[in-house]
Amino acid sequence: MSSEASGGAGSLRRQLVGLSAAVTAVAAVLLTLLVQLLLGQTSTDSVNQVLRDRCDNVATAVRGASTGSTIVVPASALQAGVAVYDDAGALVGGAVPSAFADVYDELSRTTEPTVTREIDDSDRVRAQPFTLASGVRGVVVVTERLAPYEEAERYALAVSIGTGLLAVLASALLAAWVSRRALRPVGRMAATASQWSERDLGRRFDLGAPTNEITALGGTLDGLLDKVSAAIRSEQRLTSELAHELRTPLTAVQGTAGLMLMRPDLDDDLRDDVEEILVGTRRMGETITGLLELARSTSSMAAVSVSHLRSAVEHVTERHADVAIGDVDATIGMPESLVVRAIGPVVDNAVRIADHVTITVGHARPGYVAVLVDDDGPGVGPDDVERIFEAGHTSGGHAGSGLGLPLARRIARSAGGDVRLERRDVGSRFVIELPRA
Repeated sequence: MSSEASGGAGSLRRQLVGLSAAVTAVAAVLLTLLVQLLLGQTSTDSVNQVLRDRCDNVATAVRGASTGSTIVVPASALQAGVAVYDDAGALVGGAVPSAFADVYDELSRTTEPTVTREIDDSDRVRAQPFTLASGVRGVVVVTERLAPYEEAERYALAVSIGTGLLAVLASALLAAWVSRRALRPVGRMAATASQWSERDLGRRFDLGAPTNEITALGGTLDGLLDKVSAAIRSEQRLTSELAHELRTPLTAVQGTAGLMLMRPDLDDDLRDDVEEILVGTRRMGETITGLLELARSTSSMAAVSVSHLRSAVEHVTERHADVAIGDVDATIGMPESLVVRAIGPVVDNAVRIADHVTITVGHARPGYVAVLVDDDGPGVGPDDVERIFEAGHTSGGHAGSGLGLPLARRIARSAGGDVRLERRDVGSRFVIELPRA
């Protein structure tokens, strides 16, 4: 898979993986919060239930051991943090933690059914009055530490976070694997399409029998390409036929103009007019020849055609002695005649409006050669950067003449290259990309 194709597919794949990971992360965070809320409520209920049970057990043991109006507290009921008070608030059994003496003293005289206090977020105290069979009243005060419950909550939080991270990682890996498999045909299609040109009319995606929506799309596009290929071939045939039809009368005009120039009795004005006609017909002849060569070029011919860029450039500059040629040593995967047709109109335009023109080779995308045509002319306005490549556009500056620049771009694009204009502060630069052999 080409880097461009994989880059395009990878971009979508990264979006899918990122979206999957983000959704899973949000779900994990919400689930963790919910678990913590439920666990916190459960811990609170558990602490309260433990305190209630301890108070009930102590009260039951005191009732069973007491006789008459005397409150008797069995030793078995006196666990850590348990204190039993009589109706006057006097301690009759158990030990009061020194840190909670004030709280115990306050709760020892409570008359409410139950009182629960939380001390410094570390302990919870419950006071529960009881009554003996003789009618004597007392109060049981019990303490329960919260640290074990909080530790369980922290452990649950750590487990939830770890599970969430694993879930996000697993979701991202699964999304990457699934998207890679699903988008592999797209990568193949992108790699194939990046190599297409007008000379690769037989190239197709060829993904095989449709097994999903993407491969079915590939089959549909292959059918569409068949129609496009048929239309291009029809247009090439029409171009070739029109060029043949135009070449015959044009040759006659050129011959007649040449014969007229040989007559000694022509006055100077008429001779200038005939010479202008002859120059125009030669230019038309070159354009027609370029159209014929483009129409005749096929993918098989392009695959075996190799030409030297320097030879083509020297052929272009034969009639432009002032054009400076830099390092143009490269091999092009096109017939030399087409290379000349792609470069020639650009150089002709530059020479026509500039004093200095230079041809060099610059940086290009992999597999291509960038031929740079620099000039010191008046430049091109922003509105004309693309218009100069329109057939028949004839404005000032680098204006195209007839089919010159449009035909040059079409020839370059037929081989997968391009012709474009780069605006500069002084002059202009045309970049002609041609396939490297």
